Amino acid sequence: MQLLLLFITLALNFILNIDHHINPPALYDNRYSNPLSTFSLPDPTLLRAENGYFYLYATENIRNTPIMKSADLVNWELAGRAFTDTTRPKFVPKGSIWAPDINYINGQYVLYYSMSVWGGEWTCGIGVAVSDKPEGPFRDKGKLFISSEIGVQNSIDPFYIEDNGKKYLFWGSFHGIFCIELSDDGLSVNPGAEKRQIAGTAYEGTCIFRKGKYYYLFCSTGTCCEGLKSTYTTVTGRSENLFGPYFNRKGESMNDNRHEIIIRGSERFTGTGHNSEIITDDQGNTWLLYHAYDRTRPEGRKLMLDEILWNDDWPYVKNSIPSEEHRKPVFLNKGAK
Repeated sequence: MQLLLLFITLALNFILNIDHHINPPALYDNRYSNPLSTFSLPDPTLLRAENGYFYLYATENIRNTPIMKSADLVNWELAGRAFTDTTRPKFVPKGSIWAPDINYINGQYVLYYSMSVWGGEWTCGIGVAVSDKPEGPFRDKGKLFISSEIGVQNSIDPFYIEDNGKKYLFWGSFHGIFCIELSDDGLSVNPGAEKRQIAGTAYEGTCIFRKGKYYYLFCSTGTCCEGLKSTYTTVTGRSENLFGPYFNRKGESMNDNRHEIIIRGSERFTGTGHNSEIITDDQGNTWLLYHAYDRTRPEGRKLMLDEILWNDDWPYVKNSIPSEEHRKPVFLNKGAK
């Protein structure tokens, strides 16, 4: 009987060891599934702060602009709000805060934001706020411009970038993508600066990423906010110049609304667009966050994450559709405690 028990014990250990080798716990710990959020987080923007954490800001489906915090791009928690009812911007009466863009400029956190009411394409505009900490609170510095002042209909969706020692703001929504030079502190338009158009009228949600000799213009096209009927699609083009022209693989220009598709809808997800800044993990892999509607839980635009792959200096996402499950990004320093 003792020999039989010993044999059974050895056999079970052998089986468990085989199973552990084939399916180590790290395999499960190293995966995530989309969507990342159970609630709506549209139009994400993020940065990695000096404490090692990522901070994400989104259109204010959570009033006063939610600030989310994560160590790994996958697991997010609410860290606060950028504004209060008292401190929120007011330059558009009854306006909502849409599509923010977070940056670290000259030792402070600078949040560009859109302010609009639905359909207010000539009264909307872009403002700026600052904070000493990524979790806020932010101090509003007021508007940079509104549509009627700068002569660009639907002036929303800001994106900030520095290039060759100068600071620029890109923006626009289905009436052209434009850019203009900012002041040294990034808090106003540079006196005498003139806007220039760098892409056509099919796009909004600008994000520019530089890799090697190319600038990559990521935008969204289609409808963002029609629930499961949304046609939002993430697209791109590339240029050797920040100001374009940006081209697709065939050499056709984004000024003529030609592009390459990065992410389109799938059987499960639709309305895939308005991506964040591109994040490079500690293994050199590139990632983007964006939003989409989940057909299994269609309430709100959920936060999504996918890896950007590269072929012949062109970015793509596998199968051009959202992943339902994928390996996690790798970050060795997962934030201060």
